[in-house]
Amino acid sequence: MNILHVDTNHPLLIEQLATLGHVNHEDLMSTKAQIQNKIAQYEGLVIRSRFSIDKSFLDQAINLKFIGRVGAGLENIDVDYAAQKGIHLIAAPEGNRNAVGEHALGMLLSLFNKLNQADKEVRQGLWQREANRGVELDGKTIGIIGYGHMGKAFAKKLKGFEVEVLCYDIKSNIGDDNAKQVALEEFQKKVEVVSLHTPQTTRTIGMINREFIQKFTHPFWLINTARGKSVVTKDLVAALETGHILGAGLDVLEYEKSSFENLFNEDNIPQALKDLMQFKQVLLSPHVAGWTAESHRKLAQTIVAKVQEIFHQV
Repeated sequence: MNILHVDTNHPLLIEQLATLGHVNHEDLMSTKAQIQNKIAQYEGLVIRSRFSIDKSFLDQAINLKFIGRVGAGLENIDVDYAAQKGIHLIAAPEGNRNAVGEHALGMLLSLFNKLNQADKEVRQGLWQREANRGVELDGKTIGIIGYGHMGKAFAKKLKGFEVEVLCYDIKSNIGDDNAKQVALEEFQKKVEVVSLHTPQTTRTIGMINREFIQKFTHPFWLINTARGKSVVTKDLVAALETGHILGAGLDVLEYEKSSFENLFNEDNIPQALKDLMQFKQVLLSPHVAGWTAESHRKLAQTIVAKVQEIFHQV
């Protein structure tokens, strides 16, 4: 197949696809419209999040057999329309699930022990031990929303702690030895930490809002390494102010562009984000939870393996 790559990825992706007999072309600079005008020449497309794949694009992709998304989610692709056209959609959540699990745990431990705050203070010559007294993870009830590849990876990382792990998911019967699946009502009654591991869908956009937060019995810590639009920032700020949320570790933000490459859609910083940044108990990172040296390779390897499985079956 002729395969077009429109984002940079680990070089093994092209190398191994070539070994399988495919012809690879890279175009990292052309606009979406320019790519769309020539996509009919290709049977395969490999993309991260450079632009969305909508109906008009797919209508021009008359020979496309697969789209490989070098990442976990497919929200930038019109999945239903691609399926109608018989296009295989290949994502790679297996490739960065371990990285996401480690990042979520790292954020949680940093928040509990005020590591970010303490580091800044010591660098400023401040030695405030009592103000930086932490809390321990042991004995807490951890809640995971979305128990797929990422959620399961995070639960696995928690096995070394004396904690109860609960999970909530719209799919049934997916709990395992690492997490007990419960109804949302029980989840909101028991948990003290909430970690999001959901894809971006119509059901998850704005899911963590004022109404949702207020249904929790206990004040809780929030970790989000999934998608920024799942959390309503102004409602998070309000919950931090009232103490309904004790702290938040956010690798993703509501205001990210769909490409994930830049934070804002406009030059101005939204007021809710300005307010969020004032809290010491908020830890931020630039959508890098799944962005490790190891996952860079594993994501590419996963795409190759799935292409081989689909198109090179003996």
